[in-house]
Amino acid sequence: MLTRKKIQTSIALLFGILILVNFLGDKFFFRLDFTADQRYSLSNATKDILAEMNDPVTVTAYFSEDLPPDVSKVKDDFKDLLTEFDSYSGGQIVYEFINPNEDEETEMQAQQSGIRPIMINVRERDQVKQQRAYLGAVLQLGEKKEVIPFLQPGAAMEYALTTNIKKLSVPNKPKVALLQGHGEPPISSLQQLNEVISVMYTLDTLNITPLASIPQEIKTIAVIAPTDSIAPYVFEKLDEFLGRGGRLMLALNSVMGDLTTASGSKVSTGFNAWLREKGIEVEESFLVDSKCSNVMVRQQQGMFVMNTPISFPYLPIISNFANHPITEGLESVVLPFASPIKITPRDTSITYYPIALSSAKVGVQNPPLFFDISKQWKPSDFGMSSIPVGVTVEGRLVGETISKMVVFSDGDFAVNGDGQQAQQLQPDNVSLMVNAIDWLSDDTGLIELRTKGVTSRPLDAQLEDGTKMIVKYLNFLLPIILIIIYGLVRAHIKRKTRLQLKSVDYVK
Repeated sequence: MLTRKKIQTSIALLFGILILVNFLGDKFFFRLDFTADQRYSLSNATKDILAEMNDPVTVTAYFSEDLPPDVSKVKDDFKDLLTEFDSYSGGQIVYEFINPNEDEETEMQAQQSGIRPIMINVRERDQVKQQRAYLGAVLQLGEKKEVIPFLQPGAAMEYALTTNIKKLSVPNKPKVALLQGHGEPPISSLQQLNEVISVMYTLDTLNITPLASIPQEIKTIAVIAPTDSIAPYVFEKLDEFLGRGGRLMLALNSVMGDLTTASGSKVSTGFNAWLREKGIEVEESFLVDSKCSNVMVRQQQGMFVMNTPISFPYLPIISNFANHPITEGLESVVLPFASPIKITPRDTSITYYPIALSSAKVGVQNPPLFFDISKQWKPSDFGMSSIPVGVTVEGRLVGETISKMVVFSDGDFAVNGDGQQAQQLQPDNVSLMVNAIDWLSDDTGLIELRTKGVTSRPLDAQLEDGTKMIVKYLNFLLPIILIIIYGLVRAHIKRKTRLQLKSVDYVK
């Protein structure tokens, strides 16, 4: 029989354990994360950035209340993320949550801070109504301020928070030089690329002249889609740049397609001959891939003119990526009018690594050619497999100093264009080029975060309906069944224990 002293001791011990667990939980983290992209675990890059913080960052989160569960989860996830950020930074993250829908003054404050409202559907009493909601945050360090206007459900939340904290805490950003003067697109045609690059770097232009060397402060040069012939002195300067350990990102067009004239032709800049000396050749031919994007074709349907999507193998969709920091987390990239890359190693001290390859059914066509939209493509047109379209090169490219290059056989995959011709690119297209620049610039920590988010994982469309139904019900019922089994086993063990205790004769 328990005495009062034993009960008091047990209670004191219980409180002591709770206090100890609470203290340890505040100092140490332990989490089992079985998700494919480790979305519920902070990356090493984030932990390093937080550990280096010297000044507090204030986060004012504007989130509406009483939202649907799938939207409200964004607030819960963001709050949990801020809690972990605060712990890993040693208390340097100060945050508060404000509901902008409480009054007009608070809502005006959110909008003036740069948080934009969105309209969502809310069901109340069998009726659907639209509600203005806020899901954003403002980060401030001293006089500097960064805004996350909208946190979309399933987006890379850790990347948005980490990069903005890094942006606030970096006084001088490294410079990435964009080669100009040979028909390359200007910075204004690279809107999405510039927007993402500006988080960690300053994107500037570079015109190489015969007399001046490339400035020492430039560590990485990006060459994107030149169209004109390049003078020999430019390649001499680039060799000097590589000779001192410089980094090059080359996105080159060896061929060019014009949909307005339905024709394809070669592009001669001189880069192919220069790359051949280094063991890389971007072939002057079109890669045609059975896994491709569509073009819209106007067709007459009776009295109406309809825009019909037609598969166009000259626009390959690349989803075959190597295990490399540049391609980590990417799902698919469209490379319009890409060419095959041939690797012909010239030196054992240089490492060549294909990071992006075509699908298993591809072919090659040589220019000049005419694009026949109505062509019926046959399996014989795709007799090749897994051709490289992106390659990293690392080693003693020039002289004895280690340098790096990334070569893509398409120059337009991250170009928006200007004015009315500007187009919105899919995020992976931009991420591929930015990741390449990150890897070249030795700032690879944030690569894994840019593509870290909740990705749709639908069932394979080729599965039979019966199999799909089994998978769906198993996904729903299996956790419940396991809990019931656990409950039955535990009840059986307790019942067995009680029966054993009843069968024991106690001697008084």
